[in-house]
Amino acid sequence: MAVVTMKSLLESGVHFGHQVKRWDPRMKKYIFAERNGIHIIDLQKTIQAIKDAYDAVRKNVAGGKTVLLVGTKKQAQQAIQKEAERCGMFYVNNRWLGGMLTNFTTIKKSLQRLKKLEKMEVDGSFENFTKKEVATLAKERAKLQKNLGGIKEMKDLPGILFIIDTRKESIAVAEAQRVGIPIIAVVDTNCNPDGINYPIPGNDDAIRAITLFTQIIANAVIEADNEVGLKIIETLSEEDEDFEATLTDASLKEEDREIDIESYTGDSHAAVRHSNNDDDSIDELPVDVDKVYDEE
Repeated sequence: MAVVTMKSLLESGVHFGHQVKRWDPRMKKYIFAERNGIHIIDLQKTIQAIKDAYDAVRKNVAGGKTVLLVGTKKQAQQAIQKEAERCGMFYVNNRWLGGMLTNFTTIKKSLQRLKKLEKMEVDGSFENFTKKEVATLAKERAKLQKNLGGIKEMKDLPGILFIIDTRKESIAVAEAQRVGIPIIAVVDTNCNPDGINYPIPGNDDAIRAITLFTQIIANAVIEADNEVGLKIIETLSEEDEDFEATLTDASLKEEDREIDIESYTGDSHAAVRHSNNDDDSIDELPVDVDKVYDEE
């Protein structure tokens, strides 16, 4: 089954780039043509890039590592959260806090504080505080939840990052490069693809395009999880087969026992005598209505 089809990319408006005057020359190799003052992205290269990114995510998850989905622009927030939760991975969709990767030890302390406040709210500890103190703690918890809720259970650095719009998430890109985490990123015609391990040329402004890209990454995670699950089932099945074979051998040995004819009466209390050998072992393109064209 194909990871993605050309039809779905066209319907989602993935091929629409930015205005010609806003392009980054380093994206030239991914640009197919110009229509009505807008760059059109080469979807053949987009499809190949998606396949490479898909395989990278599968290998990463199959190896026991996690994926961090990042998209803080308004068009991406909902899709990032929804798909991350669907595949059981971590996400950042409100604000990228500086040091989230390079200073993860400090971030861990904030995560512990968030969990502590949530526990206090549930176990009735807030009853011991004044209304003003409770309001202050609740405000702190809400702020932490907003910024760190998507990585609350993340105990170690992720194995790979998926980013929507490298220009907006430049700090996340820089941190990932510094700590050596591979990056999968959707790069529009105004972005710099250099330094991105798996650049996916495409529209990073339209909600439909963002949702499609995020769904593909989530599908890769789910497929990898299913493969791991099948391997576990196969291992268990092999163990069961070995166990059944052992039981079969034991039952055969049971049948090899000699029966004392003199004491045998045909009932269930027949005398059984073991043999000495017994063993006990078992063409024209309009402007995308969802695209955000910022005028400078």
